Amino acid sequence: MTDQTLQVRLGEPSDLMAVDRIERASFDDPWERHLLLQELVPSSLRLPLIVEFGGEVAGYLMAWRSGPELHILNVAVDPEQRRRGLGAALLEAALAEARRGGMISVSLEVRRGNRPALEMYRAYGFEEAGLRPGYYADTGEDALILILPMKAD
Repeated sequence: MTDQTLQVRLGEPSDLMAVDRIERASFDDPWERHLLLQELVPSSLRLPLIVEFGGEVAGYLMAWRSGPELHILNVAVDPEQRRRGLGAALLEAALAEARRGGMISVSLEVRRGNRPALEMYRAYGFEEAGLRPGYYADTGEDALILILPMKAD
């Protein structure tokens, strides 16, 4: 029997190899390795989250704390591990961190044509707040700007 345990934790530089592998498998225009490494160092600005499934790194979320806002930069799940709720687990952990930090909103950009991601974000209450025409350099695709106002507990 295999271990199907899911765990979300802070990322660290030792996660670089796994994150880089997932990045390259997930995107036609992947981030460069040195940029991923920078994001894997938790700080007052950077929030790198890693999801492990069965003891292996299966996905990540990179976000910045910017004043009263958490801005999600990048989310990816290993293509072989998708449709298991790993992206949702990462998003829930980021939203919990935003609440703990007293953030007033969470924002992100998403490809206009990325239906699975849009469905997930909308299920969590994200709303379209704008458009970045031609945002993605690899295809020239537009990015939708999504925002989730955080409710005070």
